[in-house]
Amino acid sequence: MKNKVIETIVLLLFMVASASAQKAERDYIRKGNRFYNDSVYVKAEVNYRKSLDVNSKSVISMYNLGNTLLLQDKTKEAMEEYAAAAKLEKDKSKLAHIHHNMGVVLQSGKNYAKAIAEYKQSLRNNPKDDETRYNLALAQKLLKEQQQQNKNKQNQKQQDQEKNKQNQKDKNTDKQQNKQQNQPSQSQKQKNQMSKENAEQLLNSVMQDEKDIQDKVKKQQVIQGGRLKKDW
Repeated sequence: MKNKVIETIVLLLFMVASASAQKAERDYIRKGNRFYNDSVYVKAEVNYRKSLDVNSKSVISMYNLGNTLLLQDKTKEAMEEYAAAAKLEKDKSKLAHIHHNMGVVLQSGKNYAKAIAEYKQSLRNNPKDDETRYNLALAQKLLKEQQQQNKNKQNQKQQDQEKNKQNQKDKNTDKQQNKQQNQPSQSQKQKNQMSKENAEQLLNSVMQDEKDIQDKVKKQQVIQGGRLKKDW
């Protein structure tokens, strides 16, 4: 009898504690929602985190916290909250909202392929969501444009590389041509050598002619001065 009384008391205490925790969780969520609606996102974040401290598996707190973080540009943290909520949520309508928001985050980061995957997952849970269907079509369009831009950039890069190679080849060719032009040819060397030899021969010839002329002048001077004087 005594053991049953103890078990009953423990059960009642557990129920009271559980009810108290649920009430605290709901109160924090309500406060967070009020701050969220007033665009006071920092305080909203604080209350949603307090709700999770009370119940770490509160999917609504995770989802609302993800939205609050997203509006504060904390995209990485927001995605973590959405991913955690998606693992626990069973309701298809709510799952559709979670994957839709994940798609929005990925699309804003230009990660269109993953955004498309999230939008498709959202539509699997709620095929009638026109907003998600529109976002999906837009992400698909942006992905094609992104792929085309990447292709154009790759083609331009290849063209630039080929142009640089051709320019380098042209420079090397010009250097080789200039080198060949600056170096005298064999025939030119021979011509220069012959010109040098001819110049030396001409100079020797001129010097010999000058010596002959000087000798003639001396002889002429002797003749003009009379007979040579004899030594004493």
